[in-house]
Amino acid sequence: QVQLVESGGGLVQAGGSLRLSCAASGSIFSINAMGWYRQAPGKQRELVATINSGGTTGYADSVKGRFTISRDNAKNTVYLQMNSLKSEDTAVYYCHWSWKYWGQGTQVTVSS
Repeated sequence: QVQLVESGGGLVQAGGSLRLSCAASGSIFSINAMGWYRQAPGKQRELVATINSGGTTGYADSVKGRFTISRDNAKNTVYLQMNSLKSEDTAVYYCHWSWKYWGQGTQVTVSS
């Protein structure tokens, strides 16, 4: 089992920044892909960004140029730096580990 704990969500004005963190613990024996999805009210969960074991990253078109995903393998932690936030970024953000384990989610609210 792998446990994921997210932090860093909150309320921010449009144009502002937030940094999300997700720390993995438990039965971790190798470096796996990690990443972030989000789900807005009434919408399906969607990919935000992922980073694989080699550090290769992928982003949704809607966040390219504004969000940056990174990881610290020594700490089994993945980060999401979110800049130039828009009201449409408002959602619950979920961290995943290898698309098998998921965090409880952290709320991001962007006020316009």
